[in-house]
Amino acid sequence: MTTNLYDQIHEAKAAIQARWKGQPRVGIILGTGLGGFAEDIAAEATIPYGQIPHFPESTVVSHAGRLVCGTLGGKSVVAMEGRFHFYEGYSLQQVTFPVRVMKALGCEVLIVSNACGGMNPQYAKGDLVIIEDHINLMGDNPLIGRNDERLGIRFPDMCYPYDRELIQMAQKIALDEKIACHKGVFVAITGPNLETRAEYRFLRGIGADTVGMSTVPEIIVGVHSGLRNFGISVVTDICLPDALEPCKLEEILAIAARAEKKLRVLVRRLVAELP
Repeated sequence: MTTNLYDQIHEAKAAIQARWKGQPRVGIILGTGLGGFAEDIAAEATIPYGQIPHFPESTVVSHAGRLVCGTLGGKSVVAMEGRFHFYEGYSLQQVTFPVRVMKALGCEVLIVSNACGGMNPQYAKGDLVIIEDHINLMGDNPLIGRNDERLGIRFPDMCYPYDRELIQMAQKIALDEKIACHKGVFVAITGPNLETRAEYRFLRGIGADTVGMSTVPEIIVGVHSGLRNFGISVVTDICLPDALEPCKLEEILAIAARAEKKLRVLVRRLVAELP
């Protein structure tokens, strides 16, 4: 991490503020198949990533590649309609750059969603899982390199990377709305291939309930930036080693689209009820 990163963040911030005068409190990252959530935002500006300095290009199917700025639940928000991944060839510093920009714009809360594989036998396709902790198996870390104290401290503590109050609020909302919602540990791997049966056994054995190819880098930078972080996953495929079946992207997207309705209700209320 170099001092140049600080300048890049503020160039991107200035470009966004030239198009939108809002002061967001919440930053939202929408994962695979979940971009439709952006429809719930009363958009005041929609900015393609290519028009924001230093933003990478989203290359994944179903990721629109736009920053949606507006209001949700009475709160000012910015939402990424599509994210960036390590497997696309970007560094983790590039992957997490938008989180830095969200913080610079004024965000206090970061909400990250993803589609994931469920390894806990109690989970079913389409279930929501609130992330209470994570395991980083990506073999990299977005904080590697020289630390800029203007962005965060050198050794951020990861005792509670996911805000406990936000988790409790989300659980209560899920109960009120009669939404089946688990709480579990997410493990991040690089991808883009899915895991082998032996790898699923290993990941389950080290304490993970779900697996995916994102989220953890953004949360690490969220912690480094001093944001309150909330992560939620949609289980789009079941990863039980002894009953494993080939997985197709079309099915993942279809399941995510069906589950998105529940996600939208939960996140919309969570944002609205932020104190």
